[in-house]
Amino acid sequence: MGDHGSAAADPTSAAGPLPYEGVWRFTAPAVDASVPQARRAVRDLLARQGVPASDDVVQGLLLIVSELVTNSVRHAALLSPMIAVEVAVGAEWVRVAVEDNHPYRPTALVAEESQTGGRGLLLVREITKEAGGACDAEHTATGGKIIWAALPLKPAGPANM
Repeated sequence: MGDHGSAAADPTSAAGPLPYEGVWRFTAPAVDASVPQARRAVRDLLARQGVPASDDVVQGLLLIVSELVTNSVRHAALLSPMIAVEVAVGAEWVRVAVEDNHPYRPTALVAEESQTGGRGLLLVREITKEAGGACDAEHTATGGKIIWAALPLKPAGPANM
C-alpha cells in the first residue's frame, strides 16, 4: 500500500502548515486483508507524522477505519474492486475517509435506527459524536461514495492556548 503525502498550505496562516499537517491517500483491494492493512497504515502514518492525537482519538480513528473499510469490502466489492482510504490532518483535527465505487449511500450515519444491519456505521457515529467530531457520506463525481469522519485532535473542551 503506497501513500503519497502532500501538505496543503493554509492561506490564512502566514506561518504555514504545521509539520504534521497534510493529506495522504492510499488504495487497497476490496478484500478482508485490507482491513488490518488500512488500520496499520493509518496508525503508522499518524506516528510517523508525529500527529499530536491522544490514545483515545487514535483508537477511535482506527476503529472507524476498520468499520468503514469492512463496510466497503462487504458491500461494495462487486462494483468496486478497489477502495481508497484518505487521511487528512489539520492543525486541530484529523479526518479519515473511505471511498468506493458503489452508489449506495448508507443511511445509518443519519438515521436513528437502521433495520438492515449498519451497526458498524452506528458505531462510527457514536465514536465521532463522543469525540466531538463529525461524520457523513457523500456521493462522488464518478457515482461512488465517500464516507468520512473527522475527530478533533484535542478532547472537546476549552482551547489550550
